[in-house]
Amino acid sequence: MKFIIDAQLPRKIAVWLRSKGFDAIHTLELPNRNLTSDNEINSLSISQQRIVISKDSDFYDSYFNKFEPHKLIFLTTGNIRTNDLLEIFEKNLDDILLAIQDNSVVEITKTNLIVII
Repeated sequence: MKFIIDAQLPRKIAVWLRSKGFDAIHTLELPNRNLTSDNEINSLSISQQRIVISKDSDFYDSYFNKFEPHKLIFLTTGNIRTNDLLEIFEKNLDDILLAIQDNSVVEITKTNLIVII
């Protein structure tokens, strides 16, 4: 699986996913860095079949209006420390991967994994 992590999330998520053997990039690693537009992220997601990880509701809305990005992991954890966020991913990685493999949008809260569609 391939991932792209949006600007408002820590780069450590991409680093952590790479340590698990996944192809993951953060917007900081793109030419326009964190100024990369949502449209550019969506285009990259579709062309490279990358799963967007974001807490930006614009991506959620975009999926239901235009079916973009390719797939979305939507974080609704609110403000959370990076280590706590990584712990959520670590504890739930298998379930997250299974859910996003078979679905297009998966929401992650502090306590739940919700398959949207």
